[in-house]
Amino acid sequence: MTLVADPVPSSHQAPDLATRFRAVRDRTVALCEPLEVEDFVVSSMPDVSPTKWHLAHTSWFFETFLLAAHEPAYASPNPRYAFLFNSYYVQAGERHCRAQRGLVTRPTVSEVFDYRAFVDAAVMRLCDRIGGDQDHPAWPIIELGIHHEQQHQELLLTDIKHVFWMNPLRPAYGNRARPAAPPGAMTWHAHDAGVRQVGHAGRGFAFDNEGPAHRVFTEAFRVASRLVTNGEYLEFMGDGGYRRPELWLSNGWASLRERHWVAPMYWERSDSAWREFTLGGDGDLDPSLPVTHVSYYEADAYARWAGHRLATEAEWETAAAPRSTDGTYADGNRFHPAPDPGSGQWFGETWQWTASPYVAYPGFKPSPGAIGEYNGKWMCDQWVLRGASCATPRSHARLTYRNFFPSDARWQFSGIRLASEP
Repeated sequence: MTLVADPVPSSHQAPDLATRFRAVRDRTVALCEPLEVEDFVVSSMPDVSPTKWHLAHTSWFFETFLLAAHEPAYASPNPRYAFLFNSYYVQAGERHCRAQRGLVTRPTVSEVFDYRAFVDAAVMRLCDRIGGDQDHPAWPIIELGIHHEQQHQELLLTDIKHVFWMNPLRPAYGNRARPAAPPGAMTWHAHDAGVRQVGHAGRGFAFDNEGPAHRVFTEAFRVASRLVTNGEYLEFMGDGGYRRPELWLSNGWASLRERHWVAPMYWERSDSAWREFTLGGDGDLDPSLPVTHVSYYEADAYARWAGHRLATEAEWETAAAPRSTDGTYADGNRFHPAPDPGSGQWFGETWQWTASPYVAYPGFKPSPGAIGEYNGKWMCDQWVLRGASCATPRSHARLTYRNFFPSDARWQFSGIRLASEP
């Protein structure tokens, strides 16, 4: 995998890398503090991995791609963990079935934390040994592992939300977000036709799928000033949005019928009102908040109903480039979107579906070996999402980040920003 980092004076490199590694690992553990030991083991659907698995898999990642290659004396505390905690790296060996991760009661939660501590100690020794040598081949792997762990911090939150949703008691992970002032009116940002450069241009960390930077031509377009709200989505539902096949892509209509979709995920009808389950528990639906947990199919259908469309990722990146990065991130421990305070909600709050399929940029080449499977192997049957969500660490969000999920995915914090022709 090709990774690029800004040059930093060598006297600051080692502490920075080691400190960031330690901070990210500690943050993952801190996210587990509200959980009881029983919560760590459950998988509520194939897309959801147990919390215990996330803790172990991120450790396996450092063990497999970093320590095995750069710490000759390192030996895993249990070689069988490689089978249990590999995710999808075919070249790294056989894997336990993803849908059966919730059936694995051993190793215990305590043993998984011991495994993390064992790996952490080895990585810190390696950081001390390479010092400020940014050219050391271990450096970009540590950097990648840090960002990989941040991805799993977000997955840990979205997965435990689904686990709690499936529990009839509807337990709360944290405090319910307080109501806030409603957002302002939706306005539009217009952009002329022209050639733009999009993609990662070589400064700071980026995943390989964010580059290479390249030129694209876009026709004139406009993009909404904020995200679509729950209240606006209720209007779509009230106008028969889930009953009108003319609004839906064919596969979207089939998914709706097969899965009995009538509202976004985590919404429930109670008497004459809608309620929404959040990581803060169950409560009344707040119409001022951005709608979230909708699939690509639902986002596309809403856009059609509203007389608009979804932006392409090139349009989104063009429009977002000069905008504020303020937003609701995981760092604030709200874990739910907030109304637009005027920043435009380009980052944080919800991932934003685009109309772009997840395919390689011109000139993209995955790295050789198992680590090259990180992003490149998924470049089919997926759609790009941009921005970040309320479950994303702030330091993990950036303009060129390309998230991606299948069309029917709803368990992530995914929302809607409209676009259209002028």
